[in-house]
Amino acid sequence: MTLNKRIFLYFFSTFLLLTIAISFFQYQREKEFRIEHLNTTLRTYNSTIYSYLNHDNNKFEELGKIISFFPDSTLRVTVIDLNGNVLYDNSVADGKKLENHLHRPEIEDASTYSVGTALRHSTTTNQNYYYLANRYADLFVRTALPYNLSTSKILKANTMFIYFIIIVLLIATVVLFLITRNFTRSIDRLRIFTNKADKGETIETNITFPKDELGDLSRNIITLYRKMEKAKNDVNLEREKLSKHILISQEGLGFFSAEKEEILTNRYFIQYASILTDTQFNSSQKIFELPEFDEINRFISESQQRETLTRKRIIIEKNGRVFSLRCIVFQDNTFEISINDITSQEHENELKRQLTQNISHELKTPVSSIMGYMESILDNPEIAPDRQRFFIERSFVQAQRLSSLLQDITILNKIEESNQLFEREMCDVAQTIDDVINDVQLQIEDKHFDIVKEYTKPLPINGNRSLLYSIFRNLLDNALNYAGENTRIRINCYREDDYFYYFSFSDNGIGIPEEHLSKIFERFYRIDKGRSRKLGGTGLGLAIVKNAVQFHKGNISAKSSPEGGITFVFSLQKDIK
Repeated sequence: MTLNKRIFLYFFSTFLLLTIAISFFQYQREKEFRIEHLNTTLRTYNSTIYSYLNHDNNKFEELGKIISFFPDSTLRVTVIDLNGNVLYDNSVADGKKLENHLHRPEIEDASTYSVGTALRHSTTTNQNYYYLANRYADLFVRTALPYNLSTSKILKANTMFIYFIIIVLLIATVVLFLITRNFTRSIDRLRIFTNKADKGETIETNITFPKDELGDLSRNIITLYRKMEKAKNDVNLEREKLSKHILISQEGLGFFSAEKEEILTNRYFIQYASILTDTQFNSSQKIFELPEFDEINRFISESQQRETLTRKRIIIEKNGRVFSLRCIVFQDNTFEISINDITSQEHENELKRQLTQNISHELKTPVSSIMGYMESILDNPEIAPDRQRFFIERSFVQAQRLSSLLQDITILNKIEESNQLFEREMCDVAQTIDDVINDVQLQIEDKHFDIVKEYTKPLPINGNRSLLYSIFRNLLDNALNYAGENTRIRINCYREDDYFYYFSFSDNGIGIPEEHLSKIFERFYRIDKGRSRKLGGTGLGLAIVKNAVQFHKGNISAKSSPEGGITFVFSLQKDIK
């Protein structure tokens, strides 16, 4: 078979398949158009009927007159409530006697999609109908046309265009034959062109062609086509990924042209820029007119004179918040601006710095004391035994204080950062309070304290036993150390509901000045630093109490007692699963 014949066969086969595809598509399209036209007509009928029923309070007596004005004299109309009961049917004398229609196909579809169609046989009239039902707020309206010869003609596509396409195909075949005779004359030129365009870059392909001029041409065309498609898809994919990243990013991102025209921005960019500038605007270009961006404007102008990628970062504090603003200028002079709210980060860093300083300061005192006592013993080997024992005892006291301090720091960090490590179990708060009192009974007797418990046992709670113990132990230790002798302590569970116990822990001791009450739960906060250290306190007891209460989903506050002293009021959730 000659090249001319092969080309003709290829093109003819392609044109034939295309023609068949177009014909099939057109046939289906016209058929769908006719069906949709019929559906539109029936929906219009349904809407008109429902409007009449809705306007006339569901009176069906005059509905037949309304239907008679419709152009389709064979139109069947059925009105059904949402339970499937027939309220009206113009095909029978009394539609209410008809069986429930809720499970008719068109009604089921209308229940789900608001509209439903069906072509089926009616047992009521013993006819085939094309049904369309609409679901409204309080009822279904269904119209139907008998599926007879006229209706089937309406739904059947016109086939005249097929004959027209066949005639066009015959003419095109003749023209194609004439064209293919001259087509082979350009094959060599076209192959040379494609080989130059390809530049010898080989890309494996699963498509195979005959080893002739047409095969080479086809192979090169496919190769170039696939390269372009791959490049386009890669660009589109990267662009899509970048766009999604920008839109969902938690930082404010904006991309701008060299002329400062907006390319793409996300909502955080506008939000943060509005906070920085105390202005409301809907165009991101306006930010470059604000004084807060003067430094960035200068940087952009200078960077656009260079050919390398440059970047700059500045910190802006505004209205008690801290923002990090970064600008990157690209080689094509477009640039990116990102704005991040780092207020919480800066606050956290500041707290960590303060905590580190406090821990270092608190550790320094016992360590220095221990080193001093040990140095005195080492430098004076002939020191008297009683004096040596004194130094060792003081070192042991300081070591105990150091151990307590490290233990309290560990507990606090564990509660704040790894509270999931604490086990939950059923505990009795009343029993925990008794355990605490028993453990410090000697100190209570030495200082002549009077403990008054005002609650009904038991007090069950699903929580952590050791943290509950820490709450009441630290509160009691705090009173024993600072309230003074002959003090009365009241531990009261004054209320409970389905979720919480509500406690008060009060004493009538020397109390705390009002200006200190809001700060006593802070780490290492002391009212009298010298006295606290002398008594062996770490400054972390009330901070542990606060965190342990919060672990049990409660909160705590302190206030001065009417009879003097201080009262701690706090809540504990009964179940912290």
